[in-house]
Amino acid sequence: MDAAEACYLPAVEMAAAIRSKKISPVEVVDAVLARLDRLNPTLNAFCTVTADAARASAREAEAAVMRGGTLGMLHGIPVSIKDLVMTKGIRTTWGSRLYEHFVPDEDAPVVERLRQAGAIVLGKTNTPEFGFKGVTDNPVFGPSRNPWSLAHTPGGSSGGGAAAVAAGLGPLAVGTDGGGSIRIPCSCCGIFGLKPTLGRVAAAPVYGGLETLSHTGPMTRTVRDAALMMNAIAGPDPRDLGSLPGDGIDYLAEAGRGVAGLRVAWTPDWGYAPVDPETRRIAEAGARRFADTGCRVDEAHPGFPSPEEPFTIVFAGSMAARLADKLPEWRGRFDPGLVEVLEHGMRFSAVDFVNAANWRRTLGEAFRRFFARYDLLLTPTLAAPPLPVGVNHYEEIGGRKVGRPGWFAFTYPINMTGFPAATVPCGFTSDGLPVGLQIIGPRLADALVLRAAAAFEAVAPWAGKRPPLG
Repeated sequence: MDAAEACYLPAVEMAAAIRSKKISPVEVVDAVLARLDRLNPTLNAFCTVTADAARASAREAEAAVMRGGTLGMLHGIPVSIKDLVMTKGIRTTWGSRLYEHFVPDEDAPVVERLRQAGAIVLGKTNTPEFGFKGVTDNPVFGPSRNPWSLAHTPGGSSGGGAAAVAAGLGPLAVGTDGGGSIRIPCSCCGIFGLKPTLGRVAAAPVYGGLETLSHTGPMTRTVRDAALMMNAIAGPDPRDLGSLPGDGIDYLAEAGRGVAGLRVAWTPDWGYAPVDPETRRIAEAGARRFADTGCRVDEAHPGFPSPEEPFTIVFAGSMAARLADKLPEWRGRFDPGLVEVLEHGMRFSAVDFVNAANWRRTLGEAFRRFFARYDLLLTPTLAAPPLPVGVNHYEEIGGRKVGRPGWFAFTYPINMTGFPAATVPCGFTSDGLPVGLQIIGPRLADALVLRAAAAFEAVAPWAGKRPPLG
């Protein structure tokens, strides 16, 4: 098999080819690492590459195939891990000089499960410092770049992983999402990303209140690959007190069930959010394609005011709880934007935090009532195209002033509810930048969201489109 084709082979097909000995884990890993060596100096998707360990694991995986041993569902498949997620024996920096040389002595639950399933860890992918913003750059490793346009960000905070998957640097990536950090970069890079129901994929450690916002999930080029990955990583872990019991669902099987007859709603703006006109047009055209899957599509939304203030209280307050005590010593070595977030978060009181939590219950109730009438809700994933590298947020969208979260106005409210949400590629701007469509489901309806994404993928396939990297 041609090396480039091996790099872009979907994980589902790769797993089958490895089992049938049509391709070996060594061939796959060597091809991906060669491509990584060539492209990563430009993309800066990976901040740490574990090439020697990956090759050793590939040889072990190949030997297991040849002797007819028991193979895990991800046997021999390369995966990258976001640098906010702990990896035993592999440097984990959180994008910060504070932890620039930190090497954990245990794996996070998701990494542990991936290894048990036979996946081969390629290394760590770049992220903003402590994942505090929606673009990817940090004081240790600098900016990552979008494979579709090197002048633009891949988004964040899982931007390195999204850029890696889009560029053919492994079919699977682990991301985390505290306000859109899986969906933002997957939309920017033209790939699929799933934020599962909060607790469906165990996460540890999570600090200072972010455990109520932060989800761990897959970033892939195809929906079926994400479903396969979910089969490996979903489930409880005693280190995550909020993790959910296993639901016994075969997500890969569920992805093929279709969605004919479902009631689907589309909102272009929540009723209040400014949206770039071209982004809105492309996303709406994608939403209308759901009629081709057999769904009824209406324009409707749950009806709630902007949650920007309560989200900011919970997010900034949680970041401050973790890091404010480091400010006296580390202020000059932190990202200046992170310092602003910490100082802002320190202004809130416990009463402010509890009031924000109460607002979340109100928001959740609005969505609960909405999902009594509709099975799914569609929105643009982002309110505007990917930002240029070096720019952290839009000041204005659609001719209207916006706050810092204005760009990801459609993603962070779903973190406030804990509901599952995915982004699917639905088109490109006139400048060739990807646009995503967000699919939101009720709590625990992860399989339904995957079914809907797979049905959309079938009528509007995207995996054959590759960025112009060679």
